[in-house]
Amino acid sequence: MEVRTIGLTKKFGSHTAVNDLNLTLKTGVYGLLGANGAGKTTLMRLLCNIQNPTSGKILLNGKNIAELGERYRTLLGYLPQHFGYYPDFSAFDFLLYVSALKGLEEKAARKKSEELLEAVDLAKESKHKIRTYSGGMKQRLGIAQALLNDPHILILDEPTAGLDPKERVRFRNLISAFSKDRIVILSTHIVSDVEFIAEEILLMKSGQILHFGNPRKITSEIDGLVWECTVPSAHAEKYAAAYNTSNLRNIGGNRTILRIISDRPPMENAVSVKPTLEDLYLFYFKGGREE
Repeated sequence: MEVRTIGLTKKFGSHTAVNDLNLTLKTGVYGLLGANGAGKTTLMRLLCNIQNPTSGKILLNGKNIAELGERYRTLLGYLPQHFGYYPDFSAFDFLLYVSALKGLEEKAARKKSEELLEAVDLAKESKHKIRTYSGGMKQRLGIAQALLNDPHILILDEPTAGLDPKERVRFRNLISAFSKDRIVILSTHIVSDVEFIAEEILLMKSGQILHFGNPRKITSEIDGLVWECTVPSAHAEKYAAAYNTSNLRNIGGNRTILRIISDRPPMENAVSVKPTLEDLYLFYFKGGREE
């Protein structure tokens, strides 16, 4: 299976959210990283055929998805950043309802719903009304509904928002197990969500893909730009504010190690270290939202 974008562009008035993208995605897990406003959600909505491009096209195995229509959508699983639900439905009834919308037979829908509720650790609360759920539980339900039709293309927009560390580990394991022979696109600004499961990273900024490759390959771009420096703990916050700092670690004895991204040694005792994906992210996105 192959999804290709050719000159894919989406404009909202004078703002270009996605700018002339040419991508080829085959089976595997793709991590789509970028700050808020980078164009990630717009790209995913285009890939889901929810929005139409201003120009360019998206091909599935060489065929335009706009022409495939419903045949393409039956292959999709999608979790939007804010998914809709009926608060007075139980989780189980909600999954049955979504299954009906996706055309699943009732017997298969019941079996699949039970399996997924177990997989996302909601089996014990499956008869409870969704309005009683915590934010993390609702998000897990959203992940389950995206998997109902056993999609060949799974698109997840900020799927781990609201999940605690244990739930995020469960999610990563679930996606790793699911991804064989499928295309999985996971959009996030939380680097650790994709660092261990994504085979390829797409780094997006201002509607364009800056880098596309495996994590080790793309982090090599900032070799020689990441440093660790030891400073007195009393001054650590001052130094952290002065530099592009990706980590701060107290080591006792009133000493703190700062991990700093800089094109030159920031201090006399700076030691060059191997860059990580988080370092690369901060190299491009320090300051948060793009303008």
